[in-house]
Amino acid sequence: MDTPRSITARDLGGRALRYYDFVMVAFVVILLLSNVVGAGKRSVIDVPWIGPWPFGAGILFFPVSYVIGDVLTEVYGYARARRCVWAGFAALIFLAVMEQVVVALPPAAGWGGQQAYEYVFGRSVLVDPAAATGLRIIVASVVAFWVGEFANSFVLAKLKILTGGRMLWTRTIGSTIVAQGFDSLIFYPLAFLGAPDWPVSAMLLVMLSQFVLKVSWEVLLTPVTYLVVGFLKRREGIDVYDRGTDFSPFKAGV
Repeated sequence: MDTPRSITARDLGGRALRYYDFVMVAFVVILLLSNVVGAGKRSVIDVPWIGPWPFGAGILFFPVSYVIGDVLTEVYGYARARRCVWAGFAALIFLAVMEQVVVALPPAAGWGGQQAYEYVFGRSVLVDPAAATGLRIIVASVVAFWVGEFANSFVLAKLKILTGGRMLWTRTIGSTIVAQGFDSLIFYPLAFLGAPDWPVSAMLLVMLSQFVLKVSWEVLLTPVTYLVVGFLKRREGIDVYDRGTDFSPFKAGV
């Protein structure tokens, strides 16, 4: 295996990267799953000595996208992580459009699944402009994802320079605290504030529990993050520092 060489993001140039495209695909797939499977489901578990603990079922998927975002920034630098964020953003927009179109398509005679589709994704605004539950969740997801992921990558890249590449756990956990704070504060009010089955007290409790659980996920997955980062750095032979990087989120180039 190659020995990682400390370089700036600019030094990557046209260098062939063995695993970058695979990591990007994993990032986008998990992001889409988190918004299709469990995004709107409010669940509860009975925690010993605490009692019922409500949480959104999307917690099973979404925090993993932040772990992969950490890996992307740590191994390949902010610019290539930014490219993945924009790829995920485009995928979420496509998902939102196709959800609306599929739900709006008239069901065939005798097919009884339309109500289930509308329950999961909400009635399409293409059919009923007043029914925007599903679209609202997608819009909230897109906005929260965009802000949270860029905050995560920015904070991690800056902390890597500040720590000289030491103590990876400080920047993975620190960047997650900032990013998940933005994500939770944006997503839940945009998606559920005022919804009939989401009273404000329940929304605030789930929002807080989601933040705690997502950060806890990051802490628990820290050993996995170390293993993946170490493997990729050795295989790629690089250790990227974002000195002189343009941190503008409004571009997709590397």
